Amino acid sequence: MSTRRTFLVAGAVTAAGVAVPGTAAAAAPDRELQRILREIDPARIEAIVRKLVSFGTRHTLSVQDDPNRGIGAARDWIFAELQRHAAASDGRMTVEQQSFIQPVSPRIPAPTRITNVIATLRGSVTPERIYVVTGHYDSRVTDVMDAVKDAPGADDDASGVAVIMELARVLATRRPESTLVFAAVAGEEQGLYGSDHMAQQYRDAGADIQGMFSNDIVGTGNAHDGTRNDPRTVRLFVEGVPTSETAAEATTRKSTGGENDGPSRQLGRFVKQVEPDGMNVRVVWRRDRYLRGSDHISFLLRGYPAARFTEPRENFNHEHQDVRVENGIQYGDLPEFCDFGYIARVARVNAAALWSLAQAPGTPKGVVIDTTRLTNDTTLRWQMGTEPDLAGYEVVWRETTAPDWQHSLSVGKVGTITVDLSKDNVFFGVRAVDSTGHRSPVAAPKPSS
Repeated sequence: MSTRRTFLVAGAVTAAGVAVPGTAAAAAPDRELQRILREIDPARIEAIVRKLVSFGTRHTLSVQDDPNRGIGAARDWIFAELQRHAAASDGRMTVEQQSFIQPVSPRIPAPTRITNVIATLRGSVTPERIYVVTGHYDSRVTDVMDAVKDAPGADDDASGVAVIMELARVLATRRPESTLVFAAVAGEEQGLYGSDHMAQQYRDAGADIQGMFSNDIVGTGNAHDGTRNDPRTVRLFVEGVPTSETAAEATTRKSTGGENDGPSRQLGRFVKQVEPDGMNVRVVWRRDRYLRGSDHISFLLRGYPAARFTEPRENFNHEHQDVRVENGIQYGDLPEFCDFGYIARVARVNAAALWSLAQAPGTPKGVVIDTTRLTNDTTLRWQMGTEPDLAGYEVVWRETTAPDWQHSLSVGKVGTITVDLSKDNVFFGVRAVDSTGHRSPVAAPKPSS
């Protein structure tokens, strides 16, 4: 390998730029990100979870006009809190209630108003590039149609809502280069209806969403079942083959590989690279758990890269259960089963990912690998980004049996490159780098036509 890498430095690059092979490591956290991580407060997160639990039930079909109970009371409180955080943003953050009427459908017996509460922090340099983070504020009990019983929903999913609300508070005073969206969505337990509407609104507007994270059941690293506590691991579910893949795209993938190189898989690799010290992001190469799903699926269906954070080991006695004691076992999704320090650590993982994405250049677009002729080298082309601090690009590659990128080659501020490695033997990708060393997620190339 050393001989091959020396040869690359000496003569493989045919475009302008300096060739520097190396590893695929990401830049260390910048000082501003370090300050952001320190400001995330477990006590504030606990207060959010307990306040949401205090509304009794947040079932999508529950009362919407009672100031103290039901999903309407939760909606209004979340909206007011996010507005309060936005007041500190000098006008950069706006908050809206995105409401729609969901027609009769599975788990919706009558037309029902569903409302997402969305805080948008406009980017200072590339506001058209968007990153979204969600938690769902609706809850349920054993009977998914029971809108009357207490459904505390502390872990599922007041914990996720607490993450996005705390992130909105801490980041409201910052100036991310790209736009960040913090959304508390509803209707998840009834069929992802809130996030489905939200994702479609973005798709209809042609929004350039380059990453989306759902935080769903992120309340504790302790399963409360006698197994070992795992307080510093969070799972990140990322699909390989895109949910939105067309038949033509599937045909190409089958002929060239790429099952591990969809945009969401690259997003998962990026998050792993920027995880904060003291946390382990366990990336799981599945769209979601068996028999389950979350709001990231709504974005995957529209072709957006998306992933789901969830705790390392669940206790199903504390999810989707009536609150009761049976045979000496406490059932129900109660706040005493949450670890608020753990939720804060998950919030820091989200903050590290979102801030790093927003400060880096965008994921390269239009990346293709030249397949018009038979050669033993590889030519890659891509669209040049327009970020003012764009420094250049790196080509990365790995063995086809390797899970993560193994090598990188700095190629300068160019839009095409030829390297003396056979495209038949390895997987390639391209990422952008700015003047301070922030790297974008990798974009895998498609075969040129």
